[in-house]
Amino acid sequence: MSDLSTRYARVLSLLDRHVIRPLYTDRVRRVILQSFPFWIASLLTGLVAVGYEKVFGWAEQASFTWLGNTPWLAFVVTPVAFGASWLLVRQLAPAARGSGIPQVMAGIELSNPAHHQHTAYLLSLRVAVVKVLSSVVLLLGGGVIGREGPTIQVSAAIFRAINKLQPAGWPQLSRQIALVTGGAAGLAAAFNTPLGGIVFVVEELTQMHMARFRMAVFTAVIIAGLTAQTFLGPYLYLGFPKIIPATGRVQLVVVLVAIVCGLAGAFFAKTLLWLSAYRKRFATLAAQAGWVLGCGLLMAGIAYAFGNEGVGTGKPIINRLLFQNNGLTPWYLFPVRFAGMALSYSSGGAGGVFATSLSAGAILGDGIARLSGVAIADRNLLILVSMVSFLTGVVRSPFTAAILVLEMTDRHSAIFQLLISGLLAQSVATLVDPHSLYEHLKQSFIREALPPRRSPEAQVTPAPQPG
Repeated sequence: MSDLSTRYARVLSLLDRHVIRPLYTDRVRRVILQSFPFWIASLLTGLVAVGYEKVFGWAEQASFTWLGNTPWLAFVVTPVAFGASWLLVRQLAPAARGSGIPQVMAGIELSNPAHHQHTAYLLSLRVAVVKVLSSVVLLLGGGVIGREGPTIQVSAAIFRAINKLQPAGWPQLSRQIALVTGGAAGLAAAFNTPLGGIVFVVEELTQMHMARFRMAVFTAVIIAGLTAQTFLGPYLYLGFPKIIPATGRVQLVVVLVAIVCGLAGAFFAKTLLWLSAYRKRFATLAAQAGWVLGCGLLMAGIAYAFGNEGVGTGKPIINRLLFQNNGLTPWYLFPVRFAGMALSYSSGGAGGVFATSLSAGAILGDGIARLSGVAIADRNLLILVSMVSFLTGVVRSPFTAAILVLEMTDRHSAIFQLLISGLLAQSVATLVDPHSLYEHLKQSFIREALPPRRSPEAQVTPAPQPG
């Protein structure tokens, strides 16, 4: 690591001496020198996000293939995958478990002079590698997870590493800004949603004044997003679904969908928290392994009974509902996906809830639209609204959810309904729990990262020995 740091410092010094210093004033030079490491980190984030997306897509297709050809293999492959994913995290990087966003939030809070050394527990490159490996193994075995939250943690780890490599005396932005910017770049690269990345920073990751980090965030989002687009093309995450302007009756159903999906998302978050608390009763290694294998066997039953519909990210389900909706999606698919998400997340491996929450919301919204007698042609708006509302119920970031769905579909005509549904979902979700899933988990990771404090009794000065 020291050799890498020395070489990196040498490259930066040569760049400053022969390129930047001769061309720019001292003020402009300082801004460029501050920003240059962030540009490098953003480029790396875009490349890693593309590679992660390719591997994740391969793992999901592989799970569909083996499950479609030999369904009974689920009772072998799924428990083994759950166990392997959990062991990778437990043995190599405990902070790699779960989504990744609470770890970034915790790291930002700890990135002060008193505690910044503890951010390594949450956001080291080792954690990032284990995060990718564990999530891919879990998905390959039939887990119901997404890669967006993990990409944000991986991105923050990259920005932290680049920030640490900067030589002494180099004009630096703070560690906190590095992590904030990494989170924004990660989301932008994962979803191809630059505005979503910026809004996510403002709404979820930090309460700092925007002026302190706006240039770093904007440039990082642009570079990471453009890097991803260079390899993946200027794609939309969910394509161009047809949206018909809402009539008065459909507007009323929009409100109903927002309320029901917001409550459902909040109850899903409470379910994850309850399972997390209940799992702590299993203290020994054998008991924890039993829990993980039990989750894997239950997930295997779901995979065997419902096939590809019950596993994976759920993105194919969203695309079918938006572009090939025949009105025959079974009512039980929502509880099936709900259970699969809970089992996968609480197994202890790595995996996010962004994409899976969007798919669960889409299924629930389509079901409400069918019960309400809304024609298939009018359902796309309700499906988009349900995606925003369910995700808001889980993460409590209504504007992030609305902008993400807007950018993923390019349906600007629905912006007001998406924003209204997000706000409605936020309001009703607060009745279930005033704090978001990520806020609860953030506090847990902060306590985990900090060294245990000695009790006052343990700090009593020992009596002098006779002598």
